[in-house]
Amino acid sequence: QVQLVESGGGLVQAGGSLRLSCAASGRTFSFYPMGWFRQAPGKEREFVASITSSGSSTYYADSVKGRFTISRDNAKKQVYLQINTLKPEDTAVYYCAAAGLTTSAQAMATTTTSFSWGRGTQVTVSS
Repeated sequence: QVQLVESGGGLVQAGGSLRLSCAASGRTFSFYPMGWFRQAPGKEREFVASITSSGSSTYYADSVKGRFTISRDNAKKQVYLQINTLKPEDTAVYYCAAAGLTTSAQAMATTTTSFSWGRGTQVTVSS
């Protein structure tokens, strides 16, 4: 299991930017594909982005392509989500997740079985 703590959320105006961070504990962080998900009020939690254990490949939901960038620093045990050109519909609680060791980064878009989750960080975008 990996313990995850998100930070970096806040209240921003539409068009602004934020960088979310996720700090992980555990010696095997570099083994895990990592991802970001979000849950807006009254909606299901949805996939946002994922990254392979090495950081060599990334995957994005269509709704965020071109505006969001996921990255990781295995030495620091951190994963990041750079969010640009924020829109009011990006308002949500953003969660960091570590996939199970048998789940690929690409598969994180469709399955959340055996994931480890952080508690989330709130992002609110005003129009």
